[in-house]
Amino acid sequence: MTSAPPPLGLGLVGCGGFGTYVLDAVAGLPGLRPVAVADPDPARARALGDRHGLPSVTSLTHLLERPDVAAVALASPPATHAAMAVQALRAGRHVFCEKPLATTAEDARAVAAEAARAGRALVVDHVLRYNPLLRALELIMAQGLLAPPRRFLFENDAADEGLGPGHWFWDPEHSGGIFVEHGVHFFDAARALIGSEPLSVRATAVRRPGGPVDMVSADVLHPGGVLASHLHSFTHAHRAERQLMRLDHGFAETRISGWIPVRAEISAWADEADARRWEQLPSRAAAVLHVDGFLPHGEERITVTVDRDAGGRAPARGRGEERVVPHRVRAVLDLGGEARKPYVCTQSVRAAVADLVRVAREGGTPVADAVAGLTAVAVAEAATLAAATGTEQPVPAPGGPLRTPVPHL
Repeated sequence: MTSAPPPLGLGLVGCGGFGTYVLDAVAGLPGLRPVAVADPDPARARALGDRHGLPSVTSLTHLLERPDVAAVALASPPATHAAMAVQALRAGRHVFCEKPLATTAEDARAVAAEAARAGRALVVDHVLRYNPLLRALELIMAQGLLAPPRRFLFENDAADEGLGPGHWFWDPEHSGGIFVEHGVHFFDAARALIGSEPLSVRATAVRRPGGPVDMVSADVLHPGGVLASHLHSFTHAHRAERQLMRLDHGFAETRISGWIPVRAEISAWADEADARRWEQLPSRAAAVLHVDGFLPHGEERITVTVDRDAGGRAPARGRGEERVVPHRVRAVLDLGGEARKPYVCTQSVRAAVADLVRVAREGGTPVADAVAGLTAVAVAEAATLAAATGTEQPVPAPGGPLRTPVPHL
């Protein structure tokens, strides 16, 4: 009888709000055991350590001196991620890194190369990759009920209520700028849902009168003429925030609201065979919405209604594609409503760390791996340059050796 491997010892760097959030999210995660925390502020490190019954140190270097630290979670400011990730990988540790992987593509490439060389798992906290709604869309597209997107659109009217004039968010040297600090989530989501590598970017940046850049937009071109459009504005009160993701599948459309998505609405035209397949979707809701490491709360639902012959039997044509699709399908994937947003966010982080544990133990490639982190930063950097110069910028390909999977240990 083979005994279970010991839990993966986790050391956390960065004992601020997000570091606290990560430790709370992974509490009780099978195969993982937090063992120590680190922060340059000894009092802050000690406070979080005491909260979880863990020892505290004041640097990553001291954390890596501990033999029980097999993996490192980086919850430090964005400009520190690359150097810390490389240091931890060179010390033979697995890495969970808050986004962005780095603030420049050059640094992100160095991290990805080091992860490949070291043969260690590296997961970037692109939480949308671990959200059940986006994972369900990938599954539904893979099963042929939805075509791959012809267009991806994301509009983010975010709050600046907590971002005073001196906040680090506005300093590109610290945050990388809006495209890097925040846009990477959605550049990565578009890449995952479209299923191809971005080619080039056009972008615009708008500066508030007498202040920093607070609104940016980018159009990212993918192969086959697929366009991903992104807009981020940090200009609203918290209560007036709104976000919308829209996927145009040609004969279908998906709308997802909220940057922590809890509800997706799909409208599709279908033939009889596909209409019947749509009608079977609610009975498979648990499997369709499943994400390893994400604990369902029991209120997740999929509902489907089919309005037969809503469009008539005549062929319909769009962009040169002709189909006989008389039936109107409406599907709603619901994770429990707006009140469940905090839960969904926490569980998505938990699922990302579970992915790290899985790859560290079993080998393979994480869902949000180093190449995903590098590509998102490369798009963000290209968008930043495109906005500054007013010219379209290419997105460099990530390259071959960076895709080396983690071996089974």
